[in-house]
Amino acid sequence: MEARKEEKTIATLISDLTRDITTLFRQEVRLVKTEMSEKVEQAESGMTMLVVGGAVAYAGFLFLLAAAILGLSLFLQPWLSALIVAAVVLIVGLVMVAKGRKNLKARNLLPEKTVESLQRDKLLAQKHVTAHS
Repeated sequence: MEARKEEKTIATLISDLTRDITTLFRQEVRLVKTEMSEKVEQAESGMTMLVVGGAVAYAGFLFLLAAAILGLSLFLQPWLSALIVAAVVLIVGLVMVAKGRKNLKARNLLPEKTVESLQRDKLLAQKHVTAHS
């Protein structure tokens, strides 16, 4: 009779373990989806900043060209104002490109919460297996 009780307990434990592992897996998948969604949004933002920054830098380059043309063709003061405007636009564009590149670093796209959670789950499983061995 006692062996039957023990079998039932083992069967229950296996059933509970299976259910818990399934629940844990589903929660981890949900966490990965959520975190990767956030990382994709961050990457999109970085790409947008990179593209916009590149366009602004290109506009700055065009202003520098216009300033050079004005400076060479007139040899007067108007080129100086065009040169100042072009330099400011170029600096703004370069800052935006730098920010966009920083947002796209691989380290920033790593699903950190999921990695930490999986490491905790691994340690917990190892402790559980060691305790029941």
